[in-house]
Amino acid sequence: MKANLEYYKVFYYVAKLGSITMAGEQLSISQPAVSQSLKQLEKVLGTKLCVRISKGVRLTKEGELLYSYIQKGYEEMELGEQMLSKMLNLDVGEIRIGASDMTLQFYLLPFLERFHEKYPKIKVIVTNAPTPETLRYLQQGKIDFGVVSTPFEAKDDIQAIEVKEIEDVFVAGRKFIPYKHHTLDLQELEKLPLISLEENTSTRTYMDAFLAKNGVVLHPEFELATSDMIVQFTLRNLGIGNVMRDFAKPYLEDGRLFELRFNKIIPKRHFCVVLDAKNPMSAAARKLMQLIQE
Repeated sequence: MKANLEYYKVFYYVAKLGSITMAGEQLSISQPAVSQSLKQLEKVLGTKLCVRISKGVRLTKEGELLYSYIQKGYEEMELGEQMLSKMLNLDVGEIRIGASDMTLQFYLLPFLERFHEKYPKIKVIVTNAPTPETLRYLQQGKIDFGVVSTPFEAKDDIQAIEVKEIEDVFVAGRKFIPYKHHTLDLQELEKLPLISLEENTSTRTYMDAFLAKNGVVLHPEFELATSDMIVQFTLRNLGIGNVMRDFAKPYLEDGRLFELRFNKIIPKRHFCVVLDAKNPMSAAARKLMQLIQE
């Protein structure tokens, strides 16, 4: 670009309004300043762009040609500014979130509901994935933030904020009723048919590590992709289900399932919101994070 962008801006308004005076009023600059900018642009480009007439100015052929291009570019820039303003005011935009079934259902969903009520024009995209995959999406910049469950390994750039305490339990149906009123040793789990999540999940990793410290190694008969399915298999007496308590809560309360008790307490863990310091969030995502932190 040969000339100062500000010269093109002045030229655009002069050509659009057909008046140096009106262009000055639009730009909040003096009439001499408008004339000087035009002269500088003409000098740089080496041609006359407009001539004065009784009612303002008229573009030369060269000026008409230049304006046909300047008009498109400048109006696109103005449109860009308008859309950016709308995005910052949450009139348009999107949020990209990574969450598992568990974190979405038992933590994030109420916040999304409140956010949507306040900002209905914001598009929310939730990528449903286990914790390791969510962390990978975050580091790749594919999501604004994630909601995951501990334990997990993350790079130094990842900031984790604990937001909810969760508890893992083993539950069973009526076929296993003899175990209901007994305090069991953890070793008993090796003798029971177990239903658990797949190995690439934080829940399975956590439980395997805890039991290994107590000399217990599990070999589940069923490994499923979701905790909802674990509950359904357990209701059909296909084994002992290992899930977060919230998934089984309705069935524990109505008596269709019961919780196994052990002589050692399974430590609680947490849901965490994870952010990547090197990947700034969108304006809409920042607003949702404010809502969550309130």
